Amino acid sequence: MNEQIQHDRSRLWKLTFGALGIVFGDIATSPLYSIRECFSDHYGLSLTPDNILGVLSLVIWSLISIVSIKYIVFVLRADNKGEGGILSLLSLVLGPGKASVGRKKWLVFLGIFGAALLYGDGMITPAISVLSAVEGLQLAIPIQHNTIVLITVLILAGLFYLQSFGTGRIGFIFGPIIVMYLIMLVALGLPQILKTPYVLHAFNPYHAFAFFPANGMVGFWTMGSVFLAVTGCEALYADMGHFGRKPIQLGWTYFVFPALVINYLGQGALLIDNPTRLDNPFYHLAPSWALWPVITIATLTTVVASQALISGVFSLTRQAISLGFCPRMKINHTSSHEIGQIYIPAMNWALMICTIWLVLEFRTSSNMVGAYGIAVSLTMLITTIFALLVAMYRWKWKPVTVGVLAVILIAVDLVYLIANSIKIPNGGWFPLLIALVIFSMMTTWKRGRRILAVRLRAQSDTFEELVNRPLPTDIFRPPGTAVFMTSDPELVPPAMSRNIQHNRVLHERTILLSILTRDIPRVNAANRVRLDKYPHNVFRVTCSFGFMESPTIQAVLASMETKGLTIPIDEITFFLGRETLIAAKRAGGMAIWREHMFSFMSRNAYRATQFFRIPPNQVVEIGSQIEL
Repeated sequence: MNEQIQHDRSRLWKLTFGALGIVFGDIATSPLYSIRECFSDHYGLSLTPDNILGVLSLVIWSLISIVSIKYIVFVLRADNKGEGGILSLLSLVLGPGKASVGRKKWLVFLGIFGAALLYGDGMITPAISVLSAVEGLQLAIPIQHNTIVLITVLILAGLFYLQSFGTGRIGFIFGPIIVMYLIMLVALGLPQILKTPYVLHAFNPYHAFAFFPANGMVGFWTMGSVFLAVTGCEALYADMGHFGRKPIQLGWTYFVFPALVINYLGQGALLIDNPTRLDNPFYHLAPSWALWPVITIATLTTVVASQALISGVFSLTRQAISLGFCPRMKINHTSSHEIGQIYIPAMNWALMICTIWLVLEFRTSSNMVGAYGIAVSLTMLITTIFALLVAMYRWKWKPVTVGVLAVILIAVDLVYLIANSIKIPNGGWFPLLIALVIFSMMTTWKRGRRILAVRLRAQSDTFEELVNRPLPTDIFRPPGTAVFMTSDPELVPPAMSRNIQHNRVLHERTILLSILTRDIPRVNAANRVRLDKYPHNVFRVTCSFGFMESPTIQAVLASMETKGLTIPIDEITFFLGRETLIAAKRAGGMAIWREHMFSFMSRNAYRATQFFRIPPNQVVEIGSQIEL
């Protein structure tokens, strides 16, 4: 018994160590720029001891209220079969019987917009993190800012280039880098606190409340930069499936939170003693002999943080594809052991182009702060709303409890959202624009697929009609197995109808295969396949996968074997329909520009043969034209 307890504890701490390397990189790099930006020229806040204590108090209590209480204690409870993230949370909210059809539609739109906002965050975080770290070189050596920008671009280009090799090969160094970085945060901040212990008064929330009457609206708008200290919260929840709730809670409580607070206090103490160090208080904490090691560790940490965001975008894209909000894309699995380690080339290069463009356009991390925060604060508000709905409908909390919690959490989120709104003209428009474009594409794809299904249904026979009527006398039954793939198991796919009607052919064994995605992360292998046999030696196979899984034809065939139907893949001919979509003004359709967008996305979607890993030399495609 004692050995089992020790084993469980050992495993828990190993997971905690792993979580340090993946989950906390984004929020851990916030000290590089947060305190500096609170006193930047954007706000005109005076650098007085009272204001420094006020900002520090706001930062500390923001970390406590938003990260420790809201995310660590509350939001992390909302796990969908162990998985987190806004789309997982959405699927929890949309469980059966929890909302009316109209409300579900509204919630889906809100959830998809929240997911779209995360793409903007995935572009900005690598740019601002790496650039702020490399800017420390200006304190170490005389260097032109153009060179700083060039070094940042080269680091980012190298990071995106390495994505195709997979994070598994370099993942083992993530944990040690973050641990070194957290130790460095403490080592930099603690001596300054001991030198100026007066800064510890920032723990008193009185200084946070007194900050606003003393500074008026300037103090309120400064909250937009205070918010930078808590960006990265969504990563805590989104990455829960990799490590579990407990390791993330332990990592934050015992390692990350204390290190961040000590470093923030150290920067505040430094500014109280010497306000002229505002240009980069993080690096000014380091003695001259330690500057190069500090710059190196900080830069490596920003690369780790960027990696986590990039991997998060890959994971989010796979979920969107599985749930029908995104066209199929090429997905490479970079690890034979970890299902979460994937690489999506199209998203990787799109992220790289946008991230490098941000660096070249804004040129300094201070300028980029204007683009950072508004998208994250909107996502946090959506997460709060969904988590409250889960508490009410799934956990069955009392309405009074949920109501009180809603007032507190939503009020805090709205304060940060409004404070960040001032950034929209100064760059905040960029992530909002990206989110609107991606949201339009996602909703257009979902709506277009639904309209296409209606058009196909009008042209297709039902499955019951096929199996219950006699076959034509002149039908030819060649030997072998034909698999017709269809998204609707109730219908005969057009490819099959045309094969019977025009070619007068129905194979000796025919399988109608539907691969469906359920609103859970993973499907138990024993419940994956439903197999039914009908007259004419026709089988209907419905194979279900979770939204965190990547369906392949090999997995489907393996699941069919468990139901007693064994077919070697090299004996199968796969028949797929290929629709040519024509934008047209028809009742029940979309706006013409959305129809053109859907048609373009459909033409450029990854082929089903490639997505499901079907041998291309065993595929027959039968085309048709359909007006949207």
